[in-house]
Amino acid sequence: MDLTQRVDINQTVMTSAPTAGGQRTVAMSPTDMGRTSVMAPMKALEVEIIAGRTCTMANGPAREQYLLELRAGGGGETFGGIVSGGRTPMNLCLVIDRSGSMEGQPLEYVKQACSHVVDLLLPTDVLSIVTFEEMVEVLMPPQQLTNKDMVKAGIARLQAGNTTNLYDGISLAMQQVMQFIESNRATRMIVLTDGDPTAGIKDYTALVNHAGELRNRGISVTFLGFGPDYNEELLAGMAKKAGGNYYFIPQPQMIPEIFRSELEKLMTTVTRNMSLELKLARWVSMRSPQQATDGTVTVGLADMERGTTIQQVIDLEFANHPLGHYRVLGGKLNYEDLMTGQHVTLDLDFEMEFSSDSARYSSPVNPRVSQAAQIVASSKAIEKTVMGLKTGAITQMGAIQELQKTQMLLVNEGRTAEAQEVTMALRALQSGDKGAAEKTLMGTFVNLDTGKSSK
Repeated sequence: MDLTQRVDINQTVMTSAPTAGGQRTVAMSPTDMGRTSVMAPMKALEVEIIAGRTCTMANGPAREQYLLELRAGGGGETFGGIVSGGRTPMNLCLVIDRSGSMEGQPLEYVKQACSHVVDLLLPTDVLSIVTFEEMVEVLMPPQQLTNKDMVKAGIARLQAGNTTNLYDGISLAMQQVMQFIESNRATRMIVLTDGDPTAGIKDYTALVNHAGELRNRGISVTFLGFGPDYNEELLAGMAKKAGGNYYFIPQPQMIPEIFRSELEKLMTTVTRNMSLELKLARWVSMRSPQQATDGTVTVGLADMERGTTIQQVIDLEFANHPLGHYRVLGGKLNYEDLMTGQHVTLDLDFEMEFSSDSARYSSPVNPRVSQAAQIVASSKAIEKTVMGLKTGAITQMGAIQELQKTQMLLVNEGRTAEAQEVTMALRALQSGDKGAAEKTLMGTFVNLDTGKSSK
């Protein structure tokens, strides 16, 4: 089901009528100007657009921000075999590093975690397991779980090998999950590794682009980095490109719990393959999420689990916009709805009035937009701190001071989980463990950068 509506993004817009597919742009009252709600069919996803200010300066340089907020809901009906409020059928591939550095306790905890995953899955779920060292192997081809004991016995026989061939491990895993991509399944690879790639293709750009190819094929990837030696910048970049999550696991005994937590999230996935297309109108340029002066910008968004929210801040500049009420940005939100098994496209309108009345265009910024912008700022501050530590552009004391500011900002904006991670990084820095601090902060940056939270 392709729910689209053709519009001229340069025309002045007052309201729009409901479409046949159930999409609705709500007419704005004088007290609600700048806020637009779009209802996705069956309410799997609710979308709201909020302008920082509903009026800005005409005929001169101006800058305004918008908040696009996506909320994954649920209802109580059954669609496509999924009971809203229940769990989503899985197409899951576990991709396990069994290089020589994993020998002993780390690999034993991985075996324990994988066996626990098997226990949590249902007979309707599809599971495959790929292992990689210098050689890559399929421990279990994709199949529904009819004999869990046999699968766990195979996991128990895993042994450590030699070097780390991450690229080919992911490629082989992709071949497995591609066999069972279905419209009502959450498709995900979970990759655990403890080191830098030392065999096969090792180039950073090639690996990150490979993760992007997976996303283009409808496969999201979660990366779990274990121990002190893996490349957190690489895994975080791959996770971001693949639309998945990234975790730093400082101790092997934490592996089973993080596996369990990630699997529980995947079981409530309601949207996947999400992308946002933004087309700039005349006299408008974009500062973020990407810089652009014309044309269309495409932004990939993370999969959403039930009860999660994604906030995307869109920062626009108007060099010399004429007076009037205009649509300044047109948008399309594309995603696969796992509740219905259908592809959905929602049209989005970003509107602004341009005025010569300074009292109107100098009004305070909407607090929700301001809060979201502050979270974006904290994400950028963390990224800058991490890169400064890596390159030596910032001292350890300077990093501590910057992180303390960021920590306070996150606390003030209600992001307590991320604030706690910054606290962990501060403690690591203060104890002299710069590597652990960088790995922790990279996870915080990736989580904030997706704009996703549970509310």
